[in-house]
Amino acid sequence: MSDIDLLKNVPEISFIESMTLVELQEEMLTDYVQEMKELTGESQELPQGDPVRLVLNSVALAVYQAMQYVDRAGKMNLLKYSYGDFLDNVGALKKLTRKDPSFATVTLRFSMDSARGQATSISGGTRVATEKGVYFMTDQYTEIPAGETSVLVKATALAAGVGSNDIPIGVITEIVDPVPYIKSVTNTTVSEGGAEMESDAAFTERIYYAPSGYSTAGATEAYEYHAKDYHTNVSDVKAYSPSENQVVIVFLMNEGRLPTQTEQTGMQAHLSKDKIRPLTDHVTVSPPQEIGYTVSLIYYINRSDQGQAVAIQSAVAQAVDGYLTWQRKLGRDINPSELIKRVILAGAKRVELATPIYGAVSDYEVSNCTEKTLTFGGVEDD
Repeated sequence: MSDIDLLKNVPEISFIESMTLVELQEEMLTDYVQEMKELTGESQELPQGDPVRLVLNSVALAVYQAMQYVDRAGKMNLLKYSYGDFLDNVGALKKLTRKDPSFATVTLRFSMDSARGQATSISGGTRVATEKGVYFMTDQYTEIPAGETSVLVKATALAAGVGSNDIPIGVITEIVDPVPYIKSVTNTTVSEGGAEMESDAAFTERIYYAPSGYSTAGATEAYEYHAKDYHTNVSDVKAYSPSENQVVIVFLMNEGRLPTQTEQTGMQAHLSKDKIRPLTDHVTVSPPQEIGYTVSLIYYINRSDQGQAVAIQSAVAQAVDGYLTWQRKLGRDINPSELIKRVILAGAKRVELATPIYGAVSDYEVSNCTEKTLTFGGVEDD
């Protein structure tokens, strides 16, 4: 189900008036007793083990299951509740479709030991891979000119999704499809651009903002909608105008990652389309400015929980990592109270927090943890 902040204030809806199974059973029992009294003139008691009562409860269970389907059928027409294929149909009402997975790309360098007197061909579709078996394929035919020993060519991952992203420079070294005279291959850029199928949460948010994209008048929400429409991996966007006819788009990728130069160039090209950008607007894109902070804390565990000390320490470490991810949102102030809350919920008795301290972050900035120190102070009496 959808969980974007904007829909949390939309009232809850029940197409069965929030009836529970117990209420339905009681209602059916009351109706039965009343009907029997009208027919026979006698009041009838039905104790818990009475066969008639057991039959009524069984029927109520079947009816209640049907009611649940009715309730879900109604809710699947509402953006607040819709998910999966139901959400795809809600999106179709706005002429939107879920974004398919995308493939990571990378630049490869094919090299020879020595130059030749003629061009050396490299077919499009030549496959290469990392030692761990992540495969890429060249996008087009290319050749090493006569007298030269290497050439650069773009390649695309064979498998869609994030699994082919972030492969460091120099890691793609295996030539799967041998090419005459070619001695080696290596990637000269970090692979990027792969994305999974658009999630329900991301698609819900895009449907919600879709009406903002109907206008090309330069509205803030319109720019932010179109920016998020650029790529599935775009997670957070802010648009502002520092001066007349100037528009700046600041954005982050999934998990708070700063966009690469390639992603910034792609976003620039996407927002420069005539159907998106008003003719008089000059649009630029950039990563947000990072506001650094550190995490330094000591935490203690109740003596009654000492048997779970190792598990709690692991949970605290995960809680802190979750906090760092939570902080990576445009305009989110540095909030030490949130960190303490998460550590306590992870099982700590108390926390002595040295840093961070509260810090305001503007809409076009993002906080960045530069150092993290977690110290387990031991167990204390409850």
